[in-house]
Amino acid sequence: MIKFLFDRIMAALGILFLLPLLFAISIWVMLDSKGGAFFVQTRVGKNGRHFGLLKFRTMRPLSEAGGKLTVGSSDPRITNAGHFLRKYKLDELPQLLNVLIADMSFVGPRPEVPEYVAYYTTEQRKVLSVRPGITDEASLAYFSENDILSNSPHPEKTYLEIVMPAKIELNLAYLRKRSFLKDLGVIAKTLKRIIS
Repeated sequence: MIKFLFDRIMAALGILFLLPLLFAISIWVMLDSKGGAFFVQTRVGKNGRHFGLLKFRTMRPLSEAGGKLTVGSSDPRITNAGHFLRKYKLDELPQLLNVLIADMSFVGPRPEVPEYVAYYTTEQRKVLSVRPGITDEASLAYFSENDILSNSPHPEKTYLEIVMPAKIELNLAYLRKRSFLKDLGVIAKTLKRIIS
């Protein structure tokens, strides 16, 4: 209950406090390339329920036709504004709304697309027992995930066979020891990592 209330209250305060920044980024994204300011992607949430994850658009329209994964700065689908927003994780800010409406939490396993969740084993599907988060230990461990994939000759294969299973293992470990205080620690480490 504490975590639920914390998520809702902090998400509401965050949206109010960051409203001028959110507005400015929206205008920049639309001026930088054709398309709207936001991108909604279907992800798998708690108990396997699908929801629309909200981000600032960082790629050109119809880019998903070229694959779900992005491979760092070398990906030609990423816009000029997108490179900056991704570098500082600012493209994730609209997910405050996902937290506000209880699709997500601040801390929890990052939600995956249905196509990749289909590869989960029964054990791995345990990560779907909680609300997904904006950040988690796996996100911190793989903060430069796009760079890892850009150096692979087969990015999707590398993601499915190496990166995704490793991240799920970290998330399963989180589930075994999760607590509100640990969540606050993950939030602090995430902010520190972004700033540094």
